[in-house]
Amino acid sequence: MRTALTFSLLLTTALAAAATPDADLPVPATINGDSPATSANILAARRYAAFWNTGRPEFAEAALAPTFTDRTLPAGRPQGPTGPIAASKNMRTAVPDLRAELQELVAAGDRVVVRLHFTGTFTGTFAGPAGKVRGKGQKIDFQAMDLYRVEGGKITDNWHLEDIDMFRQLGMVK
Repeated sequence: MRTALTFSLLLTTALAAAATPDADLPVPATINGDSPATSANILAARRYAAFWNTGRPEFAEAALAPTFTDRTLPAGRPQGPTGPIAASKNMRTAVPDLRAELQELVAAGDRVVVRLHFTGTFTGTFAGPAGKVRGKGQKIDFQAMDLYRVEGGKITDNWHLEDIDMFRQLGMVK
């Protein structure tokens, strides 16, 4: 039954996305949802994943509520949709070929959990809390997990955890 519901949810989401400019959104390798009512939440999460993969602010603007709150906000980052847009620009300055693959997505009620896999080459400069770090062409490869609260098809809250290896690979911690 769960497999049939998961397939039905995936099909519903795919058909909804195909009818919009969102047809090129990433599709996770694994997707699980508890009801067709979560399809708007899944679409918001896929739009936000597309933002992290491409750096295109219009995906963030389509995914995030104007009142978006980052519940794990790093020091110095503005709250609201401008925060992730600034963070993406900073990461892309450091890693111009940054890619974020949507590995897994789980939706239940007003919550969506995603697992993202980031890769790229650190050739630029990353501005972090301890100052700026210059890349030496090293490859980066790390995971991140996010828990979203979604209301009205927009992400209102985010709790974010990223693999400490990102900071090691950027040369910020040993």
